[in-house]
Amino acid sequence: MLLFRRFHFLDPAPLIDGELELVKPDPIWFDDLLEACAHPLTAIYSPAEARTTRKQLEQFLRIAPWGHEAADGGASRCPQYHYWMLIRNDTAPPGADLPPVRIAGGIGLRIGKTYEIEMYYGHFGYHVYPPARGRRYAERSCRLLFPLARQHGMSRLWITCNPDNVASRRTCERLGGRLTSIVAVPESDPLYARGDREKCRYCIDL
Repeated sequence: MLLFRRFHFLDPAPLIDGELELVKPDPIWFDDLLEACAHPLTAIYSPAEARTTRKQLEQFLRIAPWGHEAADGGASRCPQYHYWMLIRNDTAPPGADLPPVRIAGGIGLRIGKTYEIEMYYGHFGYHVYPPARGRRYAERSCRLLFPLARQHGMSRLWITCNPDNVASRRTCERLGGRLTSIVAVPESDPLYARGDREKCRYCIDL
């Protein structure tokens, strides 16, 4: 944990892939994000995200100002970068299939190595709002953050997902991830209380 106390967040170059740009969480995007949460498809397929409030976003920014979340001493909580997936019309290639929302989702990159991260949590955590799904935004966002992981000296990344999450498993496979095991989540872990019982573990060598 001493290494985490000395940790310095980096400021990477603009993270852009066609119409997709990863931006630092900022109040200027609150309205767009809440619009994605309020979309009818989000209410149907992700009701928990549909209940997101402005107050919750403000609390998140207090914990992770500019998307930089420091380690908190927990075994699974390494320093973490957070980004929101912004859809930009001005960088979209001709004929691009754009979603009906400006904020497509979010992604986090944990920097460090702990047993819990490699077994249950993974280095990447991402979500895409239902109206923006089907465009490989999670995969593209991970690829945009590979160089940042390398800058921190990381050569191997882990992504975990629930066995029944077919979309996330395909994302891991397209990223070159190798399924190494499916493990049971300990009853003592917060993931278990959330309802997660097993995790697929995918390894990606950078």
